[in-house]
Amino acid sequence: MDKRIILFILLSLLILLSWSAFVTKPYSIDNKEVTQQISTISSPLASAPTSAQSIPSINDIAETQNPVVFNFQQKNFEVVFDESKAAINEIIFKSYNSYKFPLKYGLLFGDKSLLFKKEKVSADSVTFTYDDATKKISKQFLFTNSKYDMVLSIKIKNLTSAPLNINLPLFLGIVDFSVKQEESQFIALTVATAEKTLHPNAQKDAVFSDLKFLGLRNRYFCAIIGPEKTSSYNGFVKKLTPQVSEVGLQSQEQVLAPNQEVEHKFSIYIGPQELRLINQVRPEWASIIYYGTFDFIAQVLLQMLEFLFNLAHNWGVAIIVLSILIYLILLPLSLKQMRSMKQMQALQPHVEELKKNYKDNPQRLNKEIMALYSQHKVNPLSGCLPLLLQMPIFFALYQVLMRSVALKGSSFLWIKDLSEPDRLFLLPFSLPVLGNEVNILPIVMAIGMFVQQKISTFSAGGTSASQQKIMLIVMPIVFGFIFYRMPAGLVLYWLINSILMLVYQIRLNQTK
Repeated sequence: MDKRIILFILLSLLILLSWSAFVTKPYSIDNKEVTQQISTISSPLASAPTSAQSIPSINDIAETQNPVVFNFQQKNFEVVFDESKAAINEIIFKSYNSYKFPLKYGLLFGDKSLLFKKEKVSADSVTFTYDDATKKISKQFLFTNSKYDMVLSIKIKNLTSAPLNINLPLFLGIVDFSVKQEESQFIALTVATAEKTLHPNAQKDAVFSDLKFLGLRNRYFCAIIGPEKTSSYNGFVKKLTPQVSEVGLQSQEQVLAPNQEVEHKFSIYIGPQELRLINQVRPEWASIIYYGTFDFIAQVLLQMLEFLFNLAHNWGVAIIVLSILIYLILLPLSLKQMRSMKQMQALQPHVEELKKNYKDNPQRLNKEIMALYSQHKVNPLSGCLPLLLQMPIFFALYQVLMRSVALKGSSFLWIKDLSEPDRLFLLPFSLPVLGNEVNILPIVMAIGMFVQQKISTFSAGGTSASQQKIMLIVMPIVFGFIFYRMPAGLVLYWLINSILMLVYQIRLNQTK
């Protein structure tokens, strides 16, 4: 393989990994969409805060005492409640290797004085109550049992003979970017208002008016909440530290007459990021599944992958077939790239001769080389152009396979989990950089890359020969390290693509 092509691929991969690691959000919201900050902190049951800064902090609320937790069982998941806060600490998904999705006091009221007690528990609901001399609050979680959705009903009654001003700051959860980098890069926020859907930076204070729904996700799972009355709530993000923010909803101020009771309802989905499951609850919530710049391509690839799985009933097979289909679709571009490489190889002896003749005149050398290419109708950039067109597909597929919850726990051959490295076996000791895991797929991929470069390398002398020898050894090693700890599903796709390219390279050599 031509050194320029290999360097281009390596640079593209490094850009991709850096982009995924550091540019964690598609874009930040415009300052016009953030309301003016107010330094005064209001009582959550007195007047409605108008900025993220005026929202009470979860840290001020939830750490006032040790949580008294209890577990509530459903068919597909288990909810861990904090009884005194009437809040959800985490959700445990049984069908996904008991994965724990943390909310850290999700669906919590913004008032540390509210200490609830568990009033009633049935097969499909949990009810908490709080009361004092002025008000009574009831929070009921109603589950469907067969799905991942629920309804939260909040009732507030004025127990006094005077009007009572209320608003409901309701925290969806905490986003923590201080966790290990490979996981924090997947944390994202989705906000849908009456006008548009946003994917804002969750590390900046913001308030969003006329909220339709608010969504929070990590790599595989998400929590979405939508108020029954859109115009009654704003969404907010409040930064607690440079790495930690809280996300929630803030109601408009409401005045309760003496003995009046008001009810607020919210539809909620807490479950895997699967289009089919989210669409069963509310189709418009599917916009939480967002892949950034190449979202459209990623959504098409995701649909193709799910279609192939429905035929093959195995995600490993589906990835292999998808890799073959993408290879066939891009085959005309690959043919153009390889033919260009072959033409460049044929002219390499002439290029080396020119380098000897004009080694002291770089300008004349470049002019003669371009004349040589023009004479033989060779475009030195034509080998890179097909790759430029292919990279958006790779970027999009990278995001799909890295975030696909369907791969979690899915096995293929010796691979126990396609969302993790293949881990054929573990060593009793750790190696530098690699650790104690022996991952076969990246090793096979590196070997295949070495073979492909070996059979596609042309004879050259001087500096070019030295560069070829270095790249022949270094590039497979570098790619092997890059892919060594990547999910097996992604490495499997790249391996199949490399094998197909190798087979075609062999056929191409046979036509010489």
